[in-house]
Amino acid sequence: MDSYLIQVKGHGDHAPVLDVHLKTNGDSISLGKAKGRKPRWSVRASEMSKKTFNPVRAIVDSMKVEPNPKKAMISLSLGDPTVFGNLPTNDEVTRAVKEVLDSGRYNGYAPSVGYQSCREAVAAYYSCAEAPLQAQDVILTSGCSQAIELALAVLANPGQNILVPRPGFSLYKTLALSMGIEVKLYNLLPEKAWEIDLKHLESLVDEKTACLIVNNPSNPCGSVFSKSHLQKILAVASRQCVPILADEIYGDMVFADCKYEPIATLSTNVPILSCGGLAKRWLVPGWRMGWILIHDRRDIFGNQIRDGLLRLSQRILGPCTIVQGALERILHRTPPEFYHNTLSILKSNADLCYAALSAIPGLQPVRPAGAMYLMVEIEMEHFPEFENDVEFTERLISEQSVFCLPATCFEYPNFFRVVITVPEEMILEACSRIQEFCEMHYQGAEGAQDLECDK
Repeated sequence: MDSYLIQVKGHGDHAPVLDVHLKTNGDSISLGKAKGRKPRWSVRASEMSKKTFNPVRAIVDSMKVEPNPKKAMISLSLGDPTVFGNLPTNDEVTRAVKEVLDSGRYNGYAPSVGYQSCREAVAAYYSCAEAPLQAQDVILTSGCSQAIELALAVLANPGQNILVPRPGFSLYKTLALSMGIEVKLYNLLPEKAWEIDLKHLESLVDEKTACLIVNNPSNPCGSVFSKSHLQKILAVASRQCVPILADEIYGDMVFADCKYEPIATLSTNVPILSCGGLAKRWLVPGWRMGWILIHDRRDIFGNQIRDGLLRLSQRILGPCTIVQGALERILHRTPPEFYHNTLSILKSNADLCYAALSAIPGLQPVRPAGAMYLMVEIEMEHFPEFENDVEFTERLISEQSVFCLPATCFEYPNFFRVVITVPEEMILEACSRIQEFCEMHYQGAEGAQDLECDK
């Protein structure tokens, strides 16, 4: 019979070793000595977590400034329309959720892509002759942010690149870099109401380009592309055979003198994943209900993209079932007056803010046409004591207790973004303080030159 002998040897300060012998038919064979290892903790953050970087948080968190204690803080930085309570959602929306909650019928798990009836409701709401949709073309997600994440994950592999607007929503870069996807920034033109620099855009395309992100209406610019400009964007995508990820979370949030065109309604052959949700138009960002609309009339995506989205959606079990249950009623029964009232308030605030900031020496606001934002250029040559937009906005906080996001957060230095969802009196007070701040620090051409010489 075979037998095994294991001896543990060691003494003094020396670590014990294992002396292993194998006895076979009376012969002893030594298997050598293996040094013992004391277990040690070795827990490290994943590479994906190390690659995840949110420039807004990095910049804002590093702004170690205290507001002026003599002035109440006015925050024009957060794109959440619910913060000040002046833009509540409609009663019909909240009633729909209450009734679903009371029914007890939506407390369980739903399919990962959403309930069939809810997908049908979204398809019916957005379908039109130019861009027809069926339930199978809809993936429900946990907010528009997850819709963007899934769309990126299904279209791009590590090592590929995506085309992203500059200035643009910082989440695109955050998500892409965490997935090992390169980001190429194409320019928007402030002098043309933030239209895309189409030549620059097309020059960035190469064999590794996986998709083009088009954000319309825009965060942070508040711009709305015309039909003709969207057609030119589609022409570039068509020539280069690049699919489009359309971030249309602010769809239909445009002012009365402007028209919103979903890009899919203008496409004849470019496949599009359109991302949207309830957050902004219905003023409920915390409800986390978003969707992806698959537009692929030439069957370019085929089954691969649909199947890929299905598999990716199974990583979590879909969005909130309570809100799903209320979705059909929210979409189809919210009165038009609610949307009109919201847009009226935003347009009024935008006009007030634009007029007030336009009158301030050293600032050049760009008039918005929709969404919830306004971008303002800082003529830095007239504020030579500040190195950049981050320093400018830091001092604005410490001296005037007004917080605007420096546009460095959006890869666009020497601008800042204003959120226009705050109450009218706050807009006026904030603009008054910004004027006082600029008048205090503004230097004319001669003064600026003198200050530079002193340095």
